[in-house]
Amino acid sequence: MKHILAVSQTIDRFLHFVARIGGWLGAFLILVVSYDVVTRYFGVPKFWGLTSTKIQEFEYWLHSYLIVLVVGYAYVRQSHVRIDLLRETLPKKTKYWIEAIGILIALLPYSLLGLWLSWPYTVQSYLSGEISKSQTGLSNIWMLKGGLVVLFILLGLAGVSQFLKAVAGIRGELPEDMEHQTVGGDSK
Repeated sequence: MKHILAVSQTIDRFLHFVARIGGWLGAFLILVVSYDVVTRYFGVPKFWGLTSTKIQEFEYWLHSYLIVLVVGYAYVRQSHVRIDLLRETLPKKTKYWIEAIGILIALLPYSLLGLWLSWPYTVQSYLSGEISKSQTGLSNIWMLKGGLVVLFILLGLAGVSQFLKAVAGIRGELPEDMEHQTVGGDSK
């Protein structure tokens, strides 16, 4: 079981690394929005051939990738929404079963379906050379659509990590310090 938990922890470290990149995108987004505001409302000229449309579309891209890159980490850190009215009163082992079954019948199939549907969408965008609908907008829209592929991969990895922890919890071999990461809330 230690090897399985080591795989889970490796996935968690990878998701943390990716989320840190997402966090830096958030900081960069603040700079881009500030640049947009200053150039637009104070008459400061834009550099490097940028237009307001390109800047605003880039802000949208940064915001999208910020979410894409942190969603997997947010899941393994129990930052997602749970409706715990009944579950909180259940024994710990039952919580692990609920977590494992939920991942198997909902999260992993959802991630696989999303990946299956978003991959051709992204490839088609790339092959067609899709660009912004605005004449002064950004090109290479496939990179934005590729965010869906990345999102579903990261969410699937997070599901695998949580499933491995839940199995360890069911077997009674999950270290106490990992219980909250696995079932969240009050781990009775």
